[in-house]
Amino acid sequence: MSVQFTVDGEQVQVDDPHATLLDVLRGQVGVSSVKDGCSPQGQCGCCTVLVDGAPRVACVTPARRMAGLSITTLDGLDPDVRDRWLAAFTACGASQCGFCTPGIVMRLVGTHQRNEPATGQTSDPAGSDDAATTNAAERALGAHLCRCTGWQPIIEAWHLATSDNDEPRLAHGGMADRDGAAAELRATLEGGVTQSVGPSVAAGLAGFADDTAPSDALVALPDGNGGWVVADSVAHARQLASKVQGRRTTAAAVPPLEVPPGQWDLTLRTSWVEPAYLETDASWCEPGGEPATPLANGGAFGGKTTSPVTTAARELADQYQRPVRVLLDREDTVRLGPKRPPIAAGIRADGTGVVRVVSTPGIVEAVHRSAPGLDVEQHDVPGPPTASHLRGAGWVEAAVLAAAVRGDHAITSPDGATASAVIGDDGTVTIGVACGDPLDETTLWSYCTGAAHMAIGWVTSEALAVADDGTVGDLTIRSFGVLKASDTPPIEVAMDPSLGDTTGTPLAASDAVFAAVALAVWRHQQFPPCWPTGQPLRSR
Repeated sequence: MSVQFTVDGEQVQVDDPHATLLDVLRGQVGVSSVKDGCSPQGQCGCCTVLVDGAPRVACVTPARRMAGLSITTLDGLDPDVRDRWLAAFTACGASQCGFCTPGIVMRLVGTHQRNEPATGQTSDPAGSDDAATTNAAERALGAHLCRCTGWQPIIEAWHLATSDNDEPRLAHGGMADRDGAAAELRATLEGGVTQSVGPSVAAGLAGFADDTAPSDALVALPDGNGGWVVADSVAHARQLASKVQGRRTTAAAVPPLEVPPGQWDLTLRTSWVEPAYLETDASWCEPGGEPATPLANGGAFGGKTTSPVTTAARELADQYQRPVRVLLDREDTVRLGPKRPPIAAGIRADGTGVVRVVSTPGIVEAVHRSAPGLDVEQHDVPGPPTASHLRGAGWVEAAVLAAAVRGDHAITSPDGATASAVIGDDGTVTIGVACGDPLDETTLWSYCTGAAHMAIGWVTSEALAVADDGTVGDLTIRSFGVLKASDTPPIEVAMDPSLGDTTGTPLAASDAVFAAVALAVWRHQQFPPCWPTGQPLRSR
């Protein structure tokens, strides 16, 4: 039984009764702006499209139910509307890697069009209630996750796109009066890999591996036993691999290590933490060729440094003498990808103490970069893999402990940048930064707000439940504890000469901000001994 519907104005016929709308859009129609970040969980929002004008996630929408309906993707928006939103996201630094952005744009466009008065007046004119429109955007964003920028730049892009007041900021695709090369250099410093900045990034055109694979490539997925299932489509590979939808456990996330015995002025225990990058690992390769990088336009906070997909793509392409796409589902990234190593530590006022940490290569050196007075004990604990190359792993925990026991508010990263942070009575996070020449203030601000968002979640809400035998229980992206827009407090960032150089050699700032905000949140909550604390800074 076939069904017909339109996609971006073109008639499409689907003969597979089991296909999802995402399968059709990416596999049959070839629309790469619709991203697969958690399929088939329906939890990240990256595949959001408009169905007869209403936002809907495509990965859990059966194609057979679309008969006679009209589907609009980012590619099919009116060009003036699309360009305005992409320029707004660029102008506000609301897109870094760009993977989640097309889905978010579609959600906000649908929300705005639904609320726009029949007169055509914008829903956020001069004199409107900013709080009310912000609340509307935050409610709409409840269906989405963004790991890079946090939410504040996205909320600002919403206001800019729906307002008549800031047209000059939208000029040149949102790059008016900005040095594009300087913006990209700042993004590259912060992301750790070469990165682009501009409206094409917000459109999801940043060269993600699974978007660039040949249409005739075979598809390989993990078989659950250390090997790979290879088939002619994603759906067929999932069937052969007996993929079962991941679930969120009801078990609590408990720090696996106990604080070492001793007389301590401050103690801290942390849990397993998922990097939670939105683009799951992907690569592809031609026989005898070089595999596509899984990093594309973002560094995944170090989470893909040792990804198995590139080696597998090369080996399988040579074996089958065909191009092969190698993909990890969301559940695969949770089971196979590295986690932030849990610690349990005690520290004295003089900076000496003991850190117990789940055994992780390089973690001793990482801790000693910022707290040489801490002795490090590594413990073998059943659980998912850990890595010291994740964002600030080891040195941030040590730096936060050392700064907290000294009463400091500022932290200097191994890169040489310094940041401070304080939490106001209303929950506002105020950040000072010294990182040499900012290069492009919008890009710097975006990376700092993103680092702050990650730090707040790390201290207050992020953790994975891991059983005593090491099995990860939390397999859905919503179970990781990433902060929603409605739970993220206002964040203010400013260059602060009192902290150090703000004009000289540019330095990466976001890791220092990540550490300083974690310290500030912990201090604001009066140093509870376990992270996540379960105490939100803000909740609506």
